Amino acid sequence: MNAPESKEPSAKSRDFVEWCKTNPIAIALLVAIAGTFFYFFGAIHLFVNGTETAARWAWNAWNPEQDQEHSKLVPFMFLGLIAYHWGELVKARKGSSKSGLAFIAIGLLFYLASTRCLEPRMALVSLPFIFYGSTLYVWGKEVGRIMLFPCAFLIFLIPFGAIQQLSFHLQYIVTDIASFLGNLVGVHNQAIGTTISGSANGGFRFEVAEGCSGIHSIIAITMLTSIYMHIAENVLWKKIVVFCSSVAFAIIGNIGRIFTILLVAKIFNANIASGPYHEYSGYLIYPFAILAMLGLSAVLNRLESKPGAESSNDETDEPGRRSSSHKPMRRKVTYDYDY
Repeated sequence: MNAPESKEPSAKSRDFVEWCKTNPIAIALLVAIAGTFFYFFGAIHLFVNGTETAARWAWNAWNPEQDQEHSKLVPFMFLGLIAYHWGELVKARKGSSKSGLAFIAIGLLFYLASTRCLEPRMALVSLPFIFYGSTLYVWGKEVGRIMLFPCAFLIFLIPFGAIQQLSFHLQYIVTDIASFLGNLVGVHNQAIGTTISGSANGGFRFEVAEGCSGIHSIIAITMLTSIYMHIAENVLWKKIVVFCSSVAFAIIGNIGRIFTILLVAKIFNANIASGPYHEYSGYLIYPFAILAMLGLSAVLNRLESKPGAESSNDETDEPGRRSSSHKPMRRKVTYDYDY
């Protein structure tokens, strides 16, 4: 029989314990930063007439009324991103970078401005800077490079109240496109403002309300897009294009939802479409948006690989033949002629 495995700590645990023993100043600094963070964000009542801390205000602001309840998942997603990069973090060269102090200073300035203006959102803006600056100062640039995206992801903790102002314009966009698609497949309708009416005997009449415009899902889909961009894409320009298209993905998701409501009204009846189907069709936003995201990513990957494929074909031309990409005018004077 095999001897039972010894219950020694894993290599990673031993490395971490050894690092703690050899870096007492870094550990003390981390404890001081953590203590200061929890004190200023969780103990001092500065906001809402001195009744709420920054953490309490944020928790109350992450609610369905502001379409921000998904922000409660951000801390867990932040930890998940760290776990995803854990192998890289363990292997990364450790050190210290004084440039981290600049990011910490920027974060502190945002927090001080929030206490001066009594604006808790500015306190939340300080978090990515403080977390990234602390990482950079304690562990150095290599670890900081790996932690850049997880720290930047904390920006989704901030309630984006101003984005609600986009709703009015998005309602018209979603209404017009969904109406066009309906007419395209034979669901005859007429769009007036934000209302879609069945033109055949007035069979249905739907109002594309604010919640159907895509405004409720923009931040959530932007979060999903940013994570997909970070994990699946490895070229900077593609990351930027996919991320900047996240608003379009949310709009496409809601257009798909409204379009299916028109189909249900046509195939079954308006009561089913505006009743039970309308209530549960909100979940369709995400499949449509994710398909749009994956489709754009596939197109970008094809565009990126196309020049490489052409050059590969050129290199495998028959021996003795010049590639068609090499100065075609010169080839005209190099042909051999038989007399």
